[in-house]
Order: sequence, then C-alpha cells, then structure tokens
Amino acid sequence: MLPRLLPVLLLALAALLAPATAVAEPAAGPVAGAVVGAGSPWVSPLGDPPAVTRPFEPPPTPYGPGHRGADLGGVPGDVVRAAGDGVVVFAGMVAGRPVVSVDHAGGLRTTYEPVAASVAAGQGVARGDPLGTLAPGHAGCPAAACLHWGLRRGEVYLDPLALLRPPRVRLLPLRP
Repeated sequence: MLPRLLPVLLLALAALLAPATAVAEPAAGPVAGAVVGAGSPWVSPLGDPPAVTRPFEPPPTPYGPGHRGADLGGVPGDVVRAAGDGVVVFAGMVAGRPVVSVDHAGGLRTTYEPVAASVAAGQGVARGDPLGTLAPGHAGCPAAACLHWGLRRGEVYLDPLALLRPPRVRLLPLRP
C-alpha cells in the first residue's frame, strides 16, 4: 500500500512547496487594461489627490438610479485637465451644462462637467493637458464647485477613480 501511496504524497508535497503564482487584479474590474501606478498614463483632472465629494455609485440596472461618475471638489476657475491621452470628441452644452468628452485607447471615454472648454472636438490632448476651467453650478455640491468626472467603455459606466488606483496583487495557489 505504501509503495502506491508514495508517488501521490510526493506530488502533493511538490505542489505545496512550489512557488505561488502572482496575478494583478484590476482595481475596478471593467477597467482592465488601464495601466495605473508609477508612470501611469492617468492623472486626476482636479489635483492629486482628488477631493472626492461623491463617489461612483453604479446603477443596479442599465437605466436605474445611480451616480455614473465621481464628483471632485474644487473652486470655480480651477483648471480641469485631461485624465489621459486622447482625442476630444465633444466640447459644448448638454442640457444647459458645459461638457467635455475625451476618447482614449481601449474604448474608454472620460467626461468632465461643468467645464468651460478651452478645447474643441477633434483636438488631440495628452495626459494633464488643460481642457478648460471648472464652472460653478453643480447641484448638491458641498464645495465651492464640483467636477463630475465620468468614465465609460461603450455604454457601460465605470468608476473613474479606478484609473488612479494601482492594481491589487494577490497570490494564487499553483494549479495542476
């Protein structure tokens, strides 16, 4: 019996002593592929660290209630910067509010409002480039002014703050 059990025990011991595999998980699942951390192509549009006055609250259903972005506190006239390299796809009014939208690699789109734009649609921007200035008038803002910063991939809203957080690394067991 022992001669037949010995190979199984040796295999089990080898599996226990083998190095574990390390993997990086994205900070917010669906933003996978966005590089963050040191040398990251992403920056906060309103200072670092951003003063978050209201976090992202995803809706339970595509058309349900929720907060489809993060509100960042500031002062009217603060410079609002592009979170990453991209192309301005919209700079104008939406429902009476000034909005700027930028398309980025990987199908990501960031939106910024209310922003008095200093850029135009079709213009390329680099991370940190000015998009305009923060305008007053964001309802429910506890600061002098708030920037609503949004992030989407296609029609799916994501947490824009996830672009600023490094990925979480954890060890996984070795699997045969």
